[in-house]
Amino acid sequence: MWIKRDISALVQKMSEERPALLLTGARQTGKSSLLNYLFPDLPYQSLDVPLAAKQASESGQFFLESHGTPLIIDEIQYAPELFRHIKIHIDQNRQLTGQYIMTGSQKFSLMKGVSESLAGRVAILNLHSLSIRELANHFKIAPDAGQILEWMVKGGYPEVYEHNLDHRRFFADYIATYIERDVRQLLNIRHIREFDQFMRLLAIRSGQIFSMSRIATEIGVSTHTIKSWISVLEASNIIYLLQPYYQNFGKRIIKSPKLYFLDTGLLCYLTNIQTTENLAQNPLLGAFFETCALGQLLRSLHNQGLADEIYYFRDKDGREVDFLIPQGNMLNLYECKWSDESGEIPANIKKLKPVFGEENIQQITTITTIAQKTRISDQFNVSNVIDL
Repeated sequence: MWIKRDISALVQKMSEERPALLLTGARQTGKSSLLNYLFPDLPYQSLDVPLAAKQASESGQFFLESHGTPLIIDEIQYAPELFRHIKIHIDQNRQLTGQYIMTGSQKFSLMKGVSESLAGRVAILNLHSLSIRELANHFKIAPDAGQILEWMVKGGYPEVYEHNLDHRRFFADYIATYIERDVRQLLNIRHIREFDQFMRLLAIRSGQIFSMSRIATEIGVSTHTIKSWISVLEASNIIYLLQPYYQNFGKRIIKSPKLYFLDTGLLCYLTNIQTTENLAQNPLLGAFFETCALGQLLRSLHNQGLADEIYYFRDKDGREVDFLIPQGNMLNLYECKWSDESGEIPANIKKLKPVFGEENIQQITTITTIAQKTRISDQFNVSNVIDL
């Protein structure tokens, strides 16, 4: 079973316009499958195979000459030395597009290699796990709140749906096989139990302002250790740190980031939420729906090749909005409400109008699960999370 990905047209377009393309994203989001689906006739080399990675690292020139172009190179982070050889090959015929199509799961080595060797030569795209829109389009249903709950618990990793897997077993294997392996490789962590505890503590804080010192105290490690662990989860596309919007607002603005998991299925697994009933009755439902909504916004932006310029706002007087997206000199504000049927601008956003200036607010959107996208006024929309 193949589930169509919204980013497909953009991947094809960029491969026809640039010498190289790099598709990043967490493990198992379907990067390799997407490239094999879009480019079934292209030669393919996976550096997840240790022997291939060793050859690419130690004899990059020979590796590239052996396989020629065009070439799909999977998991290129295992041989970052290859980037400089790719640069040399591209520069021999800079006008030729689609020479190298690559995937990678760890931003540390990827971005370092790209910035040093392939700047201006490569298009970088980000593939997330499946969006609610992609699932709804595939199954040809207009999801109600119950269906959205189910998809939040199962998450969006394609393999769960394509092979009808038990999502709990999938995430147990996912953590053991991928996250722990990557973490050990990047940080050489000896006490993986502490890292597992760390991830579970993060999960119950998804959608909240993140305090490194508080987590460090709870686990009994240094804030420096927590910082390095966070950076690995970010680099592996497991979590996202949403930065505050504090342009010209002085010292009364909260300036710590908010932390979100990028897949709600993994989030539910880490918090032992196994069924839709568990989630519906959980006091964390609001925060998890906010996590889901941010994930859908990021997917929408990245599937169009746009930067993820999203923020939150909160000041010390308690005025806040979940998400804020600048558009030129104007601001788009988003507030998440699981089951809001009022059709009215949320009270907290009304309090923000004098802060931002009403003339600077372009759109206000309430994100919910029970409404089709509806324009209430020129400035105010109610939108189902599927329509983001």
